[in-house]
Amino acid sequence: MFKFERLNAWQQSIEVFEKVAEVVDGIPYKYQSSIGDQIRRSCLSISANIAEATGREGIKEQKDHFSVAKGSIYETVSLLYIIKNRKYISSEIFENLYKEFDEIAMMLHGLIRK
Repeated sequence: MFKFERLNAWQQSIEVFEKVAEVVDGIPYKYQSSIGDQIRRSCLSISANIAEATGREGIKEQKDHFSVAKGSIYETVSLLYIIKNRKYISSEIFENLYKEFDEIAMMLHGLIRK
């Protein structure tokens, strides 16, 4: 088992990606290749950077990748605001995803401060 597989932040980021992908699949087709792809990439970057961080030898490198993952959370949430404001997702779905991203961000904050 790889170290990242034991991290709750990584596990939750994988789960939330599936939820985000499902939501984004429901937005109008004309936005799939622009905002849809951007949300998928930013959300996918979260788990990828958490995994990459655990493969780095130096503490600074690890923290840098955890920080990039946290930045990707902020990017994803910002993009979710846009599709919520355009009424492509409900406020309830947005709030649930927001809470999940906030939890992952707090876990990453702890990993960065270690």
